[in-house]
Amino acid sequence: MHPLIVLLNLAAAVMLLLWAVRMVRTGMERAYGSALRDGLRHARGGAAGAAGAGAMLAILLQSATAVGVLAAGFAASGLLGGTMGLAALLGADLGSALVVRILAFDLSALIPALLLIGATLFLKFEARRVRQIGRILLGIGFILLSLTMIGTATEPMRESAVLPAVIRYLEGDPLTGFAVVALLTWGMHSSVAMVLLLAALSQGGVLPLSAAIPMLLGANFGAGLIAVWLTRGMAPAARRIPLGNLILRGTIAALALFVFWQGAPQMPTWLGSRADVQIVNAHVLFNLAVVVLGLPAVGAVHRLSRALLPDAPATTEPERRPRSALDRTTLSTPTLALASAKRELLLMGETVEDMLRPLIEVLDDGSADRIAALRALDDEVDRRHSEVKLFIAELNRGDLSDEDARHSIELTDFAINLEHMGDIIAKTLLPLAQKKAAENRRFSAEGWREIRDLHARVLANTQLAMNVLISGDTASARQLMLEKEAMRRLERESHERHLERLQRGNADSLATSNWHLEVVRALKEINSLLVTVAVPILEERGMMLKSRLAEPR
Repeated sequence: MHPLIVLLNLAAAVMLLLWAVRMVRTGMERAYGSALRDGLRHARGGAAGAAGAGAMLAILLQSATAVGVLAAGFAASGLLGGTMGLAALLGADLGSALVVRILAFDLSALIPALLLIGATLFLKFEARRVRQIGRILLGIGFILLSLTMIGTATEPMRESAVLPAVIRYLEGDPLTGFAVVALLTWGMHSSVAMVLLLAALSQGGVLPLSAAIPMLLGANFGAGLIAVWLTRGMAPAARRIPLGNLILRGTIAALALFVFWQGAPQMPTWLGSRADVQIVNAHVLFNLAVVVLGLPAVGAVHRLSRALLPDAPATTEPERRPRSALDRTTLSTPTLALASAKRELLLMGETVEDMLRPLIEVLDDGSADRIAALRALDDEVDRRHSEVKLFIAELNRGDLSDEDARHSIELTDFAINLEHMGDIIAKTLLPLAQKKAAENRRFSAEGWREIRDLHARVLANTQLAMNVLISGDTASARQLMLEKEAMRRLERESHERHLERLQRGNADSLATSNWHLEVVRALKEINSLLVTVAVPILEERGMMLKSRLAEPR
């Protein structure tokens, strides 16, 4: 077989593997995303408990990187401490290794059943969660199918004249094999796929164990690079978690590589009788060692990460805000004008998000400088609101189609809702923060935790709402609408727990009762205003009920 055909078959099998891993992860996120996020955020048992929660989450998502990014986001919002986030990421890497161990079993007989059941659930059912379960089963089936394809594609490589020379070179230069596979893992954004690929190549007799072990260590180092890269634009508090993980994994991987380079010890027989089994089991053993050695050191490593990534110094200079996206030269072309208005709404939404993000710190410390800065942002929201309404009103004086006219009304309504969100923050929550600071009172520990959780959820929904505004995606709109029901439930539960604290005579709850209820109610109202962006999308597809009232008997 021609070498190009062999490489084409191998590349296709690897891409199917990457896509299948992503299918499983997105299916889990869409079906159980909120529950998975809550499981990580509310993990108990200290660092060990966080590591266990991270491992379980990585098994379900088939991605330690997803857990790392999630933990980094929670750290940036103040919902997860740095040491707990680092412990969760160490556990997530172990969970990801266990996923590799499970997938490495010969499960090819399950492929037809997985594809049949998965496709049936995804194509023949309308329930969102059932469809996502079908997506998960399809993804697992495609993973197993891709591994079979990799084995078939690598068979002609055994007869290659060039490959033995390359393998001999890598056997003699473990550092090169380590570095090349680390970069490939970072490029693929999946350590699961890379380790499965190494195991498949070893099973086919293409890759000997002496060359595969340094590559395996490189894959583990590259796995740490992925989260560092994906969080590069986040706040220092978020970036410290993947950096600490990379420091721990890199140190242990470098030590293991040095030991291998010096002595090239034989793999113990209890790791397996075949090279591919030994590679997978060694991967699990390495990540278990990282957890065992790393958990006692998470505090020190996080302090090192803090020294390497200190908090940005506070600045009193006003931030340069983006200019208006409204282009009046497009008013003669309604489609372009509506796109211009949508861009302006996106900027308006980002400004509201900039007001919402630091709100939890403002409620905590009542900083006068921060309150003044947030009120200045509210002035910008008001200005953009007025400009976009006038722009759309001028557009409506032209000749619009029915669809464009309807869309313009929807954009105007959302602009009004964004402006109302800014007012809730500026005229309700900021004065409350000032009063709380002036009277030197604090929320109860339980009540403050409830407020922080609700704030984080609204902040995440803000980003989701902006994505729905731009994409018009039905699945995302439905997910956003489900968040409204979730927030209603969380508000009710918070109210009930607050009353229980009042009955117990909790002094902090008694002193801040009205403020607690007002903050919770305001966050719920902001979330409800965000959800309105999803309503036209779902109504157009017949996915909204006209009334919540039951039909009379």
